Amino acid sequence: MSYHSIVLRVFLVSLPLFLWAQENPISFLALGDSYTAATSEKTENGWPYQMVDYLLKKDIPISEPIIIAGPGWTTTTLMAEVKRAPLKNTYGLIGLMIGVNNQFRGLSPEAFETDLLDLLDTALGLANGDSTKVFVVSIPDWGVTPFARFRDKNRITQEIAAFNQIIQSQAEKKHVLFIDVTKSSRNMLVQPGLIASDSLHPSARMHKIWGKIIGKKLLKQL
Repeated sequence: MSYHSIVLRVFLVSLPLFLWAQENPISFLALGDSYTAATSEKTENGWPYQMVDYLLKKDIPISEPIIIAGPGWTTTTLMAEVKRAPLKNTYGLIGLMIGVNNQFRGLSPEAFETDLLDLLDTALGLANGDSTKVFVVSIPDWGVTPFARFRDKNRITQEIAAFNQIIQSQAEKKHVLFIDVTKSSRNMLVQPGLIASDSLHPSARMHKIWGKIIGKKLLKQL
């Protein structure tokens, strides 16, 4: 059998699988707060969409994100909204980015940890128990934004670090991927273009950076 015949046979055998992948893309559910909802930006400029765009360019078949998130949402708010939402039984990929409003409102880290565990268990349930289909994203440091100029920036940074430690620790216990975007968020201090017009939330440029960071991490396990 000639080389070209072998190549053709391999192509024809793999073609049905390729078509199946295109017709059955990974379903993606993004849970969170204003950062996930892309507050002060167009929704399609947010990191969930930017992440999907990045993965599509890497030939990963993935659907447009389903987003359950809103400004001011705490872990308690998110849990209530997830229970209320008409969700499917399972999703191919679930992202969670929550906690900044718990910190902003001075809610206790202990209560946050309890809620976070509930959210992780809910996400794992929606992923049919597959921890490789769930990831959590760290809380950005809003203390570097102009919105925080009259606040105790060091305290904000320290509190966010404490919350992120809880997130990372619980993610590791659940064998869920933890993705750090906090370091990149601090570039907003020296790059105003990374901040939205409200002087607090990330701009489309910052969301694109986060989408790429998250997408690159996910590529290793998709």
